[in-house]
Amino acid sequence: MKEIKTTKSGKNFTAVNIGKLNEVKDYELHLGPDVVIPGKVFVGQALQTTGAELSFQSLVPGQDSGFLHTHKTHEELYFILKGEGEYQVDGTVFPVSEGSIVRVAPEGRRALKNTGNEPMLMLCIQYKANSFGNDDAALTDGVILNDDLKW
Repeated sequence: MKEIKTTKSGKNFTAVNIGKLNEVKDYELHLGPDVVIPGKVFVGQALQTTGAELSFQSLVPGQDSGFLHTHKTHEELYFILKGEGEYQVDGTVFPVSEGSIVRVAPEGRRALKNTGNEPMLMLCIQYKANSFGNDDAALTDGVILNDDLKW
């Protein structure tokens, strides 16, 4: 089974490498003694994230996510990086393909299926719903520094 490698870390950062994106299929997520999801890896713990979780998942043609699920407090963003398929939320099924991004509220009943002939690759970012306020907009939260770059 493939493992995440920490490549560098410091007081204010952690960098990891999961390998080539076509190798995501080599990961396995163990959710319990009888539940193993092939081709899925969570990265937040390795990165030491404090406000979000993220995962990659590779689905072979015909594979689905295995079950519908909801969350208690987490909203999710699904980025389709490669391939094509169908996404299901609350009984509504719609096509997704490379470049598609789907946001799902915590209570949304969701699942994903690869309907194409090639592997599908997905990145999912989850974070606490309703945690951003007016002061959290990316354009107002960032601070541009006048320090020299060290390239």
